[in-house]
Amino acid sequence: MKSRQLYALSRFLALYVVTADGALAIAQHGAVCQTVGKINKVRGETIVATVKGIVSAASAIGFMLVAAAGNSALAADPILIKFSHVVTPDAPKGRGAEKFKELAEKYTDGRVKVELYPNSQLYKDKEEIEALQLGAVQMLAPSLAKFGPLGAKEFEVYDLPFLLPDIDAVHKVFDGPIGKKLLGSLSSKGIVGLTYWDNGFRIFTANKPLRMPADFFGQKMRIQSSKVLEAQMRTLGGVPQVMAFSEVYQALQTGVVDGSEGDRTNAYTAKLFEVQKHITLSDHGYLGYAVIANKPFWDGLPQDVRGALEKALTESTAYVRQIAHDLDVEAEAAMKKSGKTELIELTAAQKAAWIDVLVPVYDQVSARVGKALIEEVRAAVKNP
Repeated sequence: MKSRQLYALSRFLALYVVTADGALAIAQHGAVCQTVGKINKVRGETIVATVKGIVSAASAIGFMLVAAAGNSALAADPILIKFSHVVTPDAPKGRGAEKFKELAEKYTDGRVKVELYPNSQLYKDKEEIEALQLGAVQMLAPSLAKFGPLGAKEFEVYDLPFLLPDIDAVHKVFDGPIGKKLLGSLSSKGIVGLTYWDNGFRIFTANKPLRMPADFFGQKMRIQSSKVLEAQMRTLGGVPQVMAFSEVYQALQTGVVDGSEGDRTNAYTAKLFEVQKHITLSDHGYLGYAVIANKPFWDGLPQDVRGALEKALTESTAYVRQIAHDLDVEAEAAMKKSGKTELIELTAAQKAAWIDVLVPVYDQVSARVGKALIEEVRAAVKNP
């Protein structure tokens, strides 16, 4: 109901009691009060009670009308989605978030407003998932390595070295029953797993060349908070250091850590290559993201709004897949052209040595990740 109609109706129901001489009067649309009758002593209590009832009912209706008008105004306010992440706007995740914002606001006709907070403006790696669960933000796209500490240990299967040989294998797992099952497992954590976003294969940065596993001995290397990545680094002989991504540049610059594990685009956009002499393009694992939402928020959305957001997610996921590889190639070329770091490509023999050394990692983490799940992924990758 429009506010003008609500106002007219409330004026129509405005009742006033004139009590000075016991007369009852009704004022409507500012009309002159007309005496309806004298209240005699015999019927006084009944009439007064009736009048009070009318006034109370009118007051209640008026209150409801005002409330309805207020709720109508509130309903016009857009649904706010705070989307937080820890990388730069130029990275695949940053661009994916921008595309989602564009499409979400377009497909909901402005009923949804998406606010983006890149570069850990709101929360660091360890804080953002907790903030989502508490409802402080509504959406995130954390790296897959972050779900292990949450209790979703199966997600660490994505961190196993050399398990996913290429991007086709990655998409086969993401889009198949395994990927869907893992996203669905987040429901018990108060999280809705929505989709996967691409990023890139893993690399190492360091101030010494890392060509053979023995080169890692004693090196303090920043890793994400995954038990698989920790086991991998210890097996290589390095010293794993879990650290928020927003702190990595300064830690490398000041020598708090000797190197880091990451990917091409983040090494470039976060300028890590400027403070590291060598980058080993090992492609030993995949660093991807899961787009997630606060479950009470997502489930509480109107069905048509949720459908529009799902459409925006489908299209933004396709967009990220289109640009991620190109951004990887561009980042690698730009870092090489800068002359500030040496890019190292492993020979076939060197990569074989890495694979051989890292085999024990599978046994070390199989109880945590699930041996059956590891075999499922292997089978999915092999099947055409």
